[in-house]
Amino acid sequence: MSGFFIYAEKPEAAAELVTFAKSCGESSVVLVLGTDAAGFENCGADKLVCLKGESDIPENYARTAAEYLKAENAALLLAEACVRGRDIAARIAGFLDCAMASDVSELSYEGGKVKTKRSTYGGAVVRSEEMDCFCVVTVPAGMFEKSEGAAKVETIPVEEDRRVRLENRAPAQKSSVDLKKAEKVVCVGLGLKKQEDLQMARALAEAMGAELACSRSVAEERKWLPIEQYIGISGVQIKSKIYLSMGVSGQVQHVYGIRDAGLIVAINTDDAAPIFKAADYGVVGDMYEIVPLLTEKIKNG
Repeated sequence: MSGFFIYAEKPEAAAELVTFAKSCGESSVVLVLGTDAAGFENCGADKLVCLKGESDIPENYARTAAEYLKAENAALLLAEACVRGRDIAARIAGFLDCAMASDVSELSYEGGKVKTKRSTYGGAVVRSEEMDCFCVVTVPAGMFEKSEGAAKVETIPVEEDRRVRLENRAPAQKSSVDLKKAEKVVCVGLGLKKQEDLQMARALAEAMGAELACSRSVAEERKWLPIEQYIGISGVQIKSKIYLSMGVSGQVQHVYGIRDAGLIVAINTDDAAPIFKAADYGVVGDMYEIVPLLTEKIKNG
């Protein structure tokens, strides 16, 4: 088999996957589908290959990419675990009828075998898998350091699948918060009674120098905060030094997202809340009484 191939939406994600390829002593080829290589030129790969047709929709190149990988006798396809990366990875795996491991938490390559670990059943089970043939693996950001260095660029004209077309674009309104880089996080759950009470959480976060986050229901059901601010298995997984929750029950899907946090502190009126099993420190009490006192204490040193 010949080398590792990489698909990523963001150059920094591609650079991380290139680092993994280098650590395995394998060559690395970054695939760019339907667009030029702008932004990817310095990701450290051995080569950038642009599969270019008339369409700018990357999904329209999944079949062509699968055929290219087969022709190149690729050893492994690594894809960024983002919405588009997961979509394209699944399409390619389907076209090639090969194994696929999604959103792995550990990844290694030894003796021609790909070994992975990933959470299943909402984080309740860690599954280990080993594959000794070509396979597709989606990898979350932040697992590896970024490579640097200019890559040779090759553009290959191809015939894309035109069954999907872009009708219009409507840019999403996103928060500027990047929870993955936050050193401190304050998280609110459904224990918060009304949206106006978010100000109490913001005051604590400001006093701590922390970012504000939430559980999935706060973002998706109540829509009190943007979806990129919810923590969980389908949301953001954080690695902050401190995580403090207010009124978060702590279901397994949420706990999965905080498993790599350094210090976990939980405030909840329910002494049987699952969050206390994951917490280093737990406070059983009313956050409407505790949080203002804590905020004032932090402000006054």
